[in-house]
Amino acid sequence: MPATSAAKLISVQDYLDGELASQVKHEYLGGVIYAMAGARNVHNLISGNFFGSLHARLRGKPCRPYNSDTKIRIQLPTHVRFYYPDVSVICDSNPPDDSFQDQPVVVAEVLSRQTRRIDEGEKKDTFLTISSLSCYLLIEQDQPVVTLHRRTEQGFVREVIAGVDATIRLDEIGTELPMAELYDGVIFSPEPDDKHDA
Repeated sequence: MPATSAAKLISVQDYLDGELASQVKHEYLGGVIYAMAGARNVHNLISGNFFGSLHARLRGKPCRPYNSDTKIRIQLPTHVRFYYPDVSVICDSNPPDDSFQDQPVVVAEVLSRQTRRIDEGEKKDTFLTISSLSCYLLIEQDQPVVTLHRRTEQGFVREVIAGVDATIRLDEIGTELPMAELYDGVIFSPEPDDKHDA
């Protein structure tokens, strides 16, 4: 639910200042802020596995992974948005004192019943407008499946990687990630039908 109304839009600077002091993360869409829900353990396990594996593989290299505390700024023609993806990879970083990044090369979201529509729709469409972005990954929780939108000369192409024996190629950042590592420790079961997931 938005924390403000269209009559009282919040400026980008007020939003950024507020996020530094807030105990709850908010995403920002053109002056309106939305509080982010918590996540189930399996969601955090998968996103932690992805971040940890990338961190080990990219150590000492110019591209670095960032966790879900890092906002991505997207400057659209009519307004600005800030999203907190579950994991991002940045090769050309903003200054250290910034509280956001502008040029992700990889963005990953762990899907849930509550976030799927936004992650597969609004967020995907917005992230794909970023000129630096090479890959947008949508990671399932209840089965070993990753849908990857990869930039090609013809535009973004959808790929599906399935099975714990498969490997996610991330040539754009010079590495690959076995699905077995991404889903390490995950016990697959149907996602419960509740309203407390993210």
